[in-house]
Amino acid sequence: MTTFSNTLPRPTESELELLRILWEKEPATVREIFDALNRERPSGYTTVLKLLQIMTTKGLVVRDEANRAHVYRAAMSQDAMQSKLLKDLSVRLFAGSAAQLALHALAMEPASESELDEIRALLHKRKANPGLGKAESESHRLRSRPA
Repeated sequence: MTTFSNTLPRPTESELELLRILWEKEPATVREIFDALNRERPSGYTTVLKLLQIMTTKGLVVRDEANRAHVYRAAMSQDAMQSKLLKDLSVRLFAGSAAQLALHALAMEPASESELDEIRALLHKRKANPGLGKAESESHRLRSRPA
């Protein structure tokens, strides 16, 4: 099976932190990303800049150099990144079983009633249409919990 690391580097925790900011503010300059990050925890401007340069080299972000201040965008959407990371985790830890991954996640922390309703709706739809395509199933993807 092909894993995430064969197509795009797996982001580090620090890189994911910057990607979350980019997904919210996209596009954004280094200053805007730095300011948003510093609302959560102190960081240096040059540290953020260097990390963005590394992420550009790795293909995690795209840099627009047309203006004096470089503007950054995530190379892939939050949904696509979450899907790739979960697929990789599923392959590495659960022998490719998305069901085992989901069961383990639900056993770790209880889901809210609205999340359970979403899960039931997705299961009902999958049962009614076993050949449900990936694009269609992603439109019913569960929302990620806020940190």
